[in-house]
Amino acid sequence: MGLLDRMSFKKQDVDPPEAIDVADDGVRILWPGGPEVTIPNHVLRDLCPCAGCVEEGTGRKILDPTTIPADIRPLGLEAVGNYALRIRWSDGHDTGIYSWETLRRASGLLKD
Repeated sequence: MGLLDRMSFKKQDVDPPEAIDVADDGVRILWPGGPEVTIPNHVLRDLCPCAGCVEEGTGRKILDPTTIPADIRPLGLEAVGNYALRIRWSDGHDTGIYSWETLRRASGLLKD
């Protein structure tokens, strides 16, 4: 039995966006069948789920939102498979992988 045989994978319940673009005030996402939303840059950077921003063992947020520059902006967007987006930020941070579910929740379209 290999490593992947012992792991369980959560099925993605959220379809990928139809389009993702960088806008002046955030990241614009067009979801299948609508709507189109713009998630503000500061909100997305604050939601970074990486191990440098969220404690792995407890899920406790360790990123202090006051340390995020007011003029934060994405320098690049990269698809990660068919399940997520990696954002390269102007503050040098680039390790967060935002699942479609995370982005949909940030869009205000899913509740916790």
